Order: sequence, then structure tokens, then C-alpha cells
Amino acid sequence: MKPYHAMSKEELAEEVRSLEKAYEKTQSSGLSLDLTRGKPGQDQIELSAALDGILNNNFTLQDGTDARNYGGISGIPEARKLGAEVLDALPEEVIVGGNSSLTMMYQYVEAAHFFGLFETGESWSAEAARSGGRVKFLCPVPGYDRHFTICEALGMEMIPVPMDSEGPNIEFVREAVKADSLIKGIWCVPRHSNPSGVCYSDRTVTALSRLAADAGANFRILWDNAYSVHDLYEGCPEIAPLLKLATQAGHADSVVMFASTSKITFAGGGISWMASSVGNIERYLKRHSTMAIGPDKVNQLRHVRFLPDLDAMKAHMRAHAERLRPKFEAIQQRLEDDLGPLELAEWTRPTGGYFISFDTLPGLATQVVELTAQAGVKLTAAGSTWPHRKDPEDRNIRLAPSFPAPNEVKEAIAVFTLCVRLASARQLLGANTP
Repeated sequence: MKPYHAMSKEELAEEVRSLEKAYEKTQSSGLSLDLTRGKPGQDQIELSAALDGILNNNFTLQDGTDARNYGGISGIPEARKLGAEVLDALPEEVIVGGNSSLTMMYQYVEAAHFFGLFETGESWSAEAARSGGRVKFLCPVPGYDRHFTICEALGMEMIPVPMDSEGPNIEFVREAVKADSLIKGIWCVPRHSNPSGVCYSDRTVTALSRLAADAGANFRILWDNAYSVHDLYEGCPEIAPLLKLATQAGHADSVVMFASTSKITFAGGGISWMASSVGNIERYLKRHSTMAIGPDKVNQLRHVRFLPDLDAMKAHMRAHAERLRPKFEAIQQRLEDDLGPLELAEWTRPTGGYFISFDTLPGLATQVVELTAQAGVKLTAAGSTWPHRKDPEDRNIRLAPSFPAPNEVKEAIAVFTLCVRLASARQLLGANTP
């Protein structure tokens, strides 16, 4: 196929006519497909069916405690130990929560912002008010929309940080925190990043572990390790141990890490973890105890009986990969076949995680998403991977192939590539028309 930018005006016009006919035919086919969010497929959820009934009326923890009763706000010891393996921390640095690590993230950031979780006792918002400024967060882009929603809900200013092949551009990050002491945190998805799939390099993690030395007081790295064991292929890179490195550098308080089993067992019925310095954990639990007596320890016990250690979890995730990999490979193949020779777009080729990050020609992402929706395929809204849903170049689209059945993924991506070609041909034809 000839690249669109090399076509004459007449060739582009003929291409537009041909694509419009194909698009009209697709619209009439009555498709109703959804690639909007990274939900596990039904076959993935079934892998954890043994959770039901696994306790067999045995609710006793290793220390003799009955999991059915009140108490244990830090989580059961067995689950803290498992979380420590997942997050490369010590059990005493880990607490266990409910099914959503997002909830723990929000609760931590809200408490730090309004109440303070620091030795000084001063909150982020109080410091900002005293200086007449506004709390700010660094947000790698493209990034996770839910992180941006937390900042937006709390009235924080968000500063986009460019991503490269090693993670967030560390020179940009370092200069930003040096220049503004009201930058109080950075969001990070260190392994198989959402949506790019990037795995942070050792250089980036080491630099982040020392970042507090350049930042203002009470700076925090929010380390959302959502895809810590979510490999599609063997041999994926491991991530350097941020908390250990920060502890060695004297900045343990600057690190707050999160993970969950939401895409490991039951998305709506898993467990989550938060890890940080012992001091941070104690201050957080003091605040958290005003709203909670204890977590769902029965569910925590179910999970550690089902996944007793990290090796068991990784073995379980290899079964997930077998179900996910064909969907990702189907999308990659179709993108290469339909768009590769045309030089219309760029996209990532992740080795794990749940997403593919796709960039159209500048100014076309919104149009492509709208065309795709009108043809019966829903995508995450254009701009969602940027703060305030405003992609300055209107290029980025997040593709999420996990939930639909394999045949539906193939149908959906065929519609998507058709819409990318149509929107691109129209744009280039307009640019070539006096």
C-alpha cells in the first residue's frame, strides 16, 4: 500500500470514496462492541472460581485469630506478607485493604491534602494556603485517567510529564520539583504502564528514590504497581525496589506504593495493599481508624489460601496471559496490516498490562473515536489519558482488548483501523485541497 502522504489529490479522493462506502456498510451491520475499559474477560475471572468455598468453614488465622470478628485494621499477617512480596517491601511496611487500590490511593491523597500525614502535622492544603499557592501533582502522560480524577476532585493543579522508553522523563521531573515546592507528588505506574506499557528502567527508579532531596517538604511518589505480575510474555523486565532504594537514600517517607488483585482474582472482590515507611503507615492508620474498625479479613484469608505466595500468583497469572495474549496479538497484527504501510499512526507493543496506546495524526483522535462509536464500537473517550481530558494534540487513544471475546476483538479492531484510515484520508485530502 502507498503511504497516504505520498498520494496525489486524485488518489486521496478515490481512497476517501472507497473508505466511505466500506464505512457505510459497517454502520449497517449492527455491531455493538466495547473496548472502553480494561476489565478482565469472563474466562479470566473463572480462573479464580476456587475462591468460593476455599475456606471450608476454617476461618482461623495462623496466629489463632478468628477472621470473622472485628479488629486487625492493618490486615491479616498472611496477607501483609503476600503484599510485601508483591511490592518488594517488608511485612511491617504493608497494610491490606478492600478490593480497590484506587480507594486506598484516594484516601491517602485526601488525608495528606486536607489533614496531613506527616511528622510536621501540616497538610498540603495548609502549606499551599500559607504561601498563597496551589498544590500540584506531576502526571506522566499518556497516563491513567483515575489518577487525574483524584487530583481534579481535590482541586490540585496537574502538570503533564512526558514519558519515554524508561518511564517519566526524569530530567523534567527533577527540574520541576526543584523549581516549585508546592509540587507534592507524582503518579507512577511503573510496570506495564497504563496505557503505554512502559516498564521503568533501573535508572529511572533509582532517580525517583532520591527525588525527595530536590523536592519540597512532604513530597510523595504514588507508586501504583497495578500490573506488577501482569506479563503477556516470559522474560519481562523486573522493576527495581523503589522503597528499599528510597530507604537506603534516607527518603523512605517519600514512597507510598499500591497494588491489588483486581485483575488477578475477582475484579469486584479482591484485596489491595499499600506499602510505605513504618512511620507513614502508622500515621495513615491513625487517620483511617476514624472511619474503619477493620477490613474484610475473611476475603483476605480466602486470597492467601488461594494464592499463598508470589510464586503461586505468578503461576496463576501465566494462565491469564494465555487468555489475553491472543487478543493483543490480533490487534497488533491488524494494526500492522492495515496501517503500518500507510504511515498514519504510531502505537505501542506492550509485553504486559492491559492496554495499547495509539497515536493518530495530530488533531484526529476525537474524530476517530466518534466515527468508531457511530459504527458500533465504543472506545475510551479521546483525551482521557491526559489531565482534564485535554490532549493538546488530540492524538492519543487507549485501546483495551481484555474484556471482549477474541472474535469480538478482531471485529472491533477492523472497524477501528477503517475509521483511522477514513479520518486520516479526509484530513490529508483537505490539506491538499486549495
